[in-house]
Amino acid sequence: MIIALLNQKGGVGKTTLATHIAGELAIQGSSVILVDSDPQGSALDWTQRRSQNGLPRLFGAVGLARETLHQEAPELARRCDHIVIDGPPRIAALARSALLAADVVLIPVQPSPYDVWASAEMVSLIREAQVFRPALRAAFVINRRVSTTVIGREARSALADQPLPSLLSEVRQRIVFADSVARGQLA
Repeated sequence: MIIALLNQKGGVGKTTLATHIAGELAIQGSSVILVDSDPQGSALDWTQRRSQNGLPRLFGAVGLARETLHQEAPELARRCDHIVIDGPPRIAALARSALLAADVVLIPVQPSPYDVWASAEMVSLIREAQVFRPALRAAFVINRRVSTTVIGREARSALADQPLPSLLSEVRQRIVFADSVARGQLA
């Protein structure tokens, strides 16, 4: 399965979620390749930090920040059980290529009106792709939710008007995620 974390907005937690999803799949015994399609290369930085700290490699990682990702992903998929794609922000051609490669697209959104508004472009891209690939599945992931705030409690209802579902699971705002990145660890 190829899982892509995509959102045209930066800073929504795509890399953190991608590394943790890849890590959890690997811990469960699957062979995984993490594809960093963000030119910034933060997912690759995380794997390097892990190595520098003497931690064992959990999964393979490659940088493919190019518009041919959808053509290269099938070859990678033959080498593993799962591919997790850390998508780029605001680079439409790269995001489209990652979208075309994916079986499942997860759209991380923080409980903020800005994030909900910014996700409209990604929803449009997914709808376009589903015309050609009806089996493509997509859902929102509420990320960095602060349960003690009104906006945090209302995050799910803010996404209710969107044409895509939201996952039942939510990721809460916790400092352990930021701390673990610096050490190349999973939270």
